[in-house]
Amino acid sequence: MLLRTGGVGMNSAMDDMNLIQQAQRHHLVVRELGEEIDLEIGHGDDEPSFANNPLLTGPPSEPSVEEHDEAKNIMVSQLPIEDQDMSKAQAVKRKKKVVKRWREEWADTYKWAYVDVKDGTARIFCSICREYGRKHRRNPYGNEGSRNMQMSALEEHNNSLLHKEALRLQIASKDKIVVDKPIYVKALMSKTAGSIVEAALRRDPHEAEFIQSVQEAVHGLERVIAKNTHYVNIMERLLEPERMLLFRVPWVDDRGETHVNRGFRVHFNQALGPCRGGIRFHPSMNLSIAKFLGFEQTLKNALSPYKLGGAAGGSDFDPKGKSDNEIMRFCQSFMNEIYRYLGPDKDLPAEEMGVGTREMGYLFGQYRRLVGHFQGSFTGPRIFWSGSSLRTEATGYGLVFFAQLMLADMNKELKGLRCVVSGSGKIAMHVLEKLIAYGAVPVTVSDSKGYLVDDEGFDYVKISFLRDIKAHQRSLRDYSKTYARSKYYDEAKPWNERCDVAFPCASQNEIDQSDALNLVNSGCRILVEGSNMPCTPEAVEVLRKANVLIAPAMAAGAGGVVAGELELNHECNLMHWSPEDFESKLQEAVKQTYQRALKAASDFGYQKESPEALVHGAAISAFLTIAQAMTEQGCV
Repeated sequence: MLLRTGGVGMNSAMDDMNLIQQAQRHHLVVRELGEEIDLEIGHGDDEPSFANNPLLTGPPSEPSVEEHDEAKNIMVSQLPIEDQDMSKAQAVKRKKKVVKRWREEWADTYKWAYVDVKDGTARIFCSICREYGRKHRRNPYGNEGSRNMQMSALEEHNNSLLHKEALRLQIASKDKIVVDKPIYVKALMSKTAGSIVEAALRRDPHEAEFIQSVQEAVHGLERVIAKNTHYVNIMERLLEPERMLLFRVPWVDDRGETHVNRGFRVHFNQALGPCRGGIRFHPSMNLSIAKFLGFEQTLKNALSPYKLGGAAGGSDFDPKGKSDNEIMRFCQSFMNEIYRYLGPDKDLPAEEMGVGTREMGYLFGQYRRLVGHFQGSFTGPRIFWSGSSLRTEATGYGLVFFAQLMLADMNKELKGLRCVVSGSGKIAMHVLEKLIAYGAVPVTVSDSKGYLVDDEGFDYVKISFLRDIKAHQRSLRDYSKTYARSKYYDEAKPWNERCDVAFPCASQNEIDQSDALNLVNSGCRILVEGSNMPCTPEAVEVLRKANVLIAPAMAAGAGGVVAGELELNHECNLMHWSPEDFESKLQEAVKQTYQRALKAASDFGYQKESPEALVHGAAISAFLTIAQAMTEQGCV
């Protein structure tokens, strides 16, 4: 560069320096057009071609060397020869430093980015967060400011709070891709009823199981709400649980390693009395399922002859494959968090999926240790902590009694009818027992891996063998090794087997639309719900259109509640009852529940022969009982 002296020379030198800086800045702008496009996250309006691209599967094309050379020549040709040499050296050095790292990091961003259309414009979204923002750039080093102050697009995104929270949730789901569960919203007849579901959906948009149970209840209460809009406010209050406990459950395995699970207990409503409800240990357990089970239990208890509140809870702990000591340590840790909220006048838990006599014994033992005495009328874990009652047959037997009442109104009986049963727990086993006693032919049971069918039908000897298989945690497949005419089907459900009556006793949503079609085509005329909400909304629609009668779980499953309360209130001592006396009392209670449901359905215009009569009648009767208590007690 030439050195000039004097004022003019100094001014010329300053002009030359400004010119060089302007050229360098202009050069960066040109390079931005080639490589550094500001995105919202993704492309901007300065690159319309990007909007027409399909989902990207590889890095965008690099600008060619000729394009870079041409851009450089346009700016650099305006400089003196000495300045051109300096500018070229800086540009080459900058390109090597930036472009190399740009290629490496931008290629990585495709692991978390995808293209979608937002408001008519194609944008790049984060695969985890499914969000976009202006701070994301195609160039890792941004457009402005010091290079040391700029973070790459990948670093910038990964350091955002939004991304970190989404990533935490993804990891918590055991590295499975989080896919939003579709929530099926029925076309409700009235806007008022629809507003209740919409309010619940806005408040808890991701709780699919709970929203589904709310939809079914509100659908059954449409005519009630239409007659008295006062019930809208009652329903909105009812749908918000009185208390939700969410806590960690740390425990130590036999190898000395520490694990942490999540525990839940939901006291849904206590307007009628203290809470009763099950505890479930299963990997799929979450707050949505706890709320759904608590809501269903609230309605079930309200429909029973004994006025009780509803609760539910559990943990995502999986007892399968765990030793007795590991299960004991987990149960003790679980009880340490909830014992303050338990007692005969507060809340009494019961068995549910994954929780049997062993687990309830451990839970009660820790409860007794913490409170220091057998509180109230507690007399031991096998009465109050191994199930709803000492006679665990109550729930399973009650399902069969309910089916018999439905058939009696049709001038039919269970004798000779072919029945399919899902599940292989205590409820399913007791359903098989009582079906055999009534002369029916139960032909199936199932587990998480498939189902077993015996076309000759089960008998008491076969049921005893099934119990032995389950007690030793063996597969139902072993049954076929002893009874050659039976067959076990892997990864299948029993609903395509020919049947007259179905008893789903496994878990919620076990019958989907295709299963419902299989049931209809197999000749099923009655479905008795042994598990809570066993049918998806689509399945319910299929069964309704095919005129399949449905016995809802809140009515058919009331047997366990009744037997437990008979014990608790000292109205009987089942230890000294004969089986005949016990069954007589249980049948009478189930008959009262059945008649209450039919009467409520009739009062609101549902015909007895309608497939919706029992479902809607049970919901109406339970809700009106709760609503009356909530109204009398005021806003509490």
